Amino acid sequence: MKLRLREKIGYGFGDAASSMFWKLFSMYLMFYYTDIFGISAAAVGTMFLITRIWDAAFDPFVGILGDRTETRWGKFRPYLLWVAVPFGIIGVLTFTTPSFGAGGKLIYAYITYSLMMMIYSLINVPYASLMGVMTADGKERTTLATFRFIFAFGGSLVVLAAAEPLAGFFSRSGNAAPDLQRGWQWAAAVFAVIAVILFWFTFAWTRERIKPVTEQTSLKHDVGDLLKNKPWFILLGAGIATIFFNSIRDGAAMYYFKYYLSTNAAFSIPALKFTMGWSSLYFVLGQTANILGVVLAKPVSDRIGKKNTFFAAMLSATVFSFMVYGLSPDSVGLVLILQCFISASAGFVFPLLWSMYADTADYSEWKTGRRATGLVFSASSMSQKFGWTLGGAFAGWLLGYYGFQANVAQSGNTQTGIRMMVSIYPAIGALVSAAFMLVYPLKESFLQNIEAELAARRAASGKPDQTTV
Repeated sequence: MKLRLREKIGYGFGDAASSMFWKLFSMYLMFYYTDIFGISAAAVGTMFLITRIWDAAFDPFVGILGDRTETRWGKFRPYLLWVAVPFGIIGVLTFTTPSFGAGGKLIYAYITYSLMMMIYSLINVPYASLMGVMTADGKERTTLATFRFIFAFGGSLVVLAAAEPLAGFFSRSGNAAPDLQRGWQWAAAVFAVIAVILFWFTFAWTRERIKPVTEQTSLKHDVGDLLKNKPWFILLGAGIATIFFNSIRDGAAMYYFKYYLSTNAAFSIPALKFTMGWSSLYFVLGQTANILGVVLAKPVSDRIGKKNTFFAAMLSATVFSFMVYGLSPDSVGLVLILQCFISASAGFVFPLLWSMYADTADYSEWKTGRRATGLVFSASSMSQKFGWTLGGAFAGWLLGYYGFQANVAQSGNTQTGIRMMVSIYPAIGALVSAAFMLVYPLKESFLQNIEAELAARRAASGKPDQTTV
């Protein structure tokens, strides 16, 4: 079934909302905690590990809950309506600095960040699962995933272009010294309001249509089916490695510009009191290149297959990431060029990965006669967060290991460590992800046969694709 343009746009709005905060977390949160909030890098790394492991374990629970939710709006859409406002509120609290001592601040960070990750799961897992029940057409799913990630990177682009200028704007108050703690809190509030509105549009503009042939199933069967799903496990490994590649690069980027490149403002508009630093330009160019990769993912994968496209993209990211290590502190232009190539390569992967997760849900239904879309996507989301956990924790620990101290000149050893965190370590993650694709078994011809057989089964059972209001 061909989906209307409005529905594709509505679906894309959801990831624009999620990605604004995902990008705030991946690009700025560690820097915010160490240089503005006021806790050590090693403590942040440990906090990321502990809270994100719990959060990743929470994702399958949300998926199981979604599979068993029954409303007139469907299984997954209601969460976009119910959880949007709590998402925005906790997001602002995460970027709020309390007047506590070091120990109190650390406890506050643990509580607010843990709550934020749980709320993120409660809205993002149902959102991701929604793609699996909007259409059974594999190419339409890739189109949906393309819309999703175009809007995701668009939302991220807004954050990367506006976060630092907004924080700077809100930090100013008359002739008083800038208050960056207040600035970041109000910047987060702006993004929170936008996110809530976008989630509500996704709820209003999308529909659920796919009904499994077997309505009643047990948790034991659902988990058992997942554990026997070999293609899903391969994607699990590829997903973890891909997110590790991205998260460690993202977590180290602010430090790379502040403490290794030591660059000044890229450009400014004095009349608007607007200044963009080289780091913001780096992020904006990266997101723009990401969008280019996302747009090209469908036509390229239609021609050479999802598996081959994924493999080639991650192999390219590996090569370009290794090249970053050799750049000198005055090579800002080359840093920006390589950022574009690396980000374009990564952009190919994201829509393919989630489209391929939907394919593994079809494979499981074809093989077992049962479908647990929420569990497949929640467990997949868990893998993404686990990769993000590893990348974020390693970023904090590596900064501590290399002797990082906030807001002081860094030693040569520390600068070398920061350079490796934006080059060598991400390259290893990208290479591992490419290696997983070599053994991924679901090729396009096989998937077409699965799609046709499942359609025949649904028609024979009297439960063809349906639409909820």
